[in-house]
Parts: sequence; C-alpha cells; structure tokens
Amino acid sequence: MKLFVGLGNPGAQYAHNRHNIGFMALDRIAEDHGFSPWKARFQAQVSEGRLGGDKLVLLKPQTFMNLSGQAVGEAMRYLKLSPADVVVFHDELDLAPGKLRLKEGGGHAGHNGLRSIHQHIGEAYHRVRLGIGHPGHKDRVAGYVLHDFAKADEEWLDDLLRGISDGADALAAGDGPRFQNAVAARTAPARNAGRDKPAPAAPGPVKADPEAPKAAAAAAVDTRSALQRLADKFR
Repeated sequence: MKLFVGLGNPGAQYAHNRHNIGFMALDRIAEDHGFSPWKARFQAQVSEGRLGGDKLVLLKPQTFMNLSGQAVGEAMRYLKLSPADVVVFHDELDLAPGKLRLKEGGGHAGHNGLRSIHQHIGEAYHRVRLGIGHPGHKDRVAGYVLHDFAKADEEWLDDLLRGISDGADALAAGDGPRFQNAVAARTAPARNAGRDKPAPAAPGPVKADPEAPKAAAAAAVDTRSALQRLADKFR
C-alpha cells in the first residue's frame, strides 16, 4: 500500500492557487482511475483505489498548509505505513513551470507544508516536486503561491497533470523512471511529431538534348546570313 499526499489549502477560494497544485494532481488521479468519492478522514479528504493491483490511498490534508503533517502522520500511523510508503506532491518555486522532479529525503527548503511533515514523520519520504516558477523576489512569494494560475498556464498545467495520472501506477510501484517517462510523453513530446511533411525530392539532373548542338549551329548560320543581307543593302 502507498499513501499519496497532495499539499494545498482547503476551500473554494484556494482551489486554483499555485500552492494547490498538489491537490490538483490527486484530483486528476482519482478522476482518471475511478477512485472512491472523497470523504473526511484523518483531518483530510481521502479517496481510495487500486493501481496495478496495489491499494493506493490519496490524502489531501484539510488543516491548511502549515499543519499538513498532522493529517499525514495520523493516516500513516493508522494504516501502519512507514515514511518510505509516503509520496508527497507539492509546488516547487525552484523549478520552471511545468517541470517535475522526484526526490527522496533531504530538507524542506522552506516549504511550510514539507516543514510540518518533517516534524511529524521525519524526512525519509518521497516527494514529487511540481514546478510553478519563481516570482523573482522572496518578498513576492506569498502573494504568488496564493494566487490562481494564469490563463497562459492552463495548457502546460493540464499536460503535467495528465502525465502524472498516466504514470501514477508506475509511481505507486516505485518505478520512478517509468513515471517520469509518462510525464515527459505529455509535457515534452517529440519535436514536430506529426507536423512536418517530408521535404520534396530534389530535382534530378537535366538530360542533355542530343539535337541541341545542331539547332544552335543552324541558328548561328541564320543569324550570319541575315546580317550579310543587311550589310549588302547599305553598300
């Protein structure tokens, strides 16, 4: 069994915030793979299902971002899981929009949701870092992450979420490379695939006309004859 955790803030006013991309990832997995309806449990919203024959629990903490670890710790203890069974999806300022990276263990880099999880279960869990880009200055970070995705972000965001859903079974099985390949197939398809037509064939060599030299000689004779007649006229 694996526990997939999406980080975000509860409430309709936060639903489309950049900070809620973790919630969005779990929503897409639940919808695409026919998971159970969301229900309140472990201070969170929980949905259950199977991927590749293994049971998977999806969890969206409802304690607000800064207290996310309370729900994660409660669920992990009840389900008798270890930190290695936990995968956390979260927004990542240090990655360009639409980029994704996997990480196991390590620090929280100032992310308040991860900081809380560290406090409750330690650091030895898996993370799926979802790039949202950086506003350019640390003073603008709070407003940036608590603001909705821009209209221009919709295409790459949809591709990223679809890729996560496509590869969810691989991630649940612990196959990180296959998961990343599934995401890349959505977010970085082969350049010009299906768009470029084959270049037209280069024209072949022009065959020489065997009669061309004779025609040129005859034309030269005609020209000389005409000039001679014109000269005789003015003598």
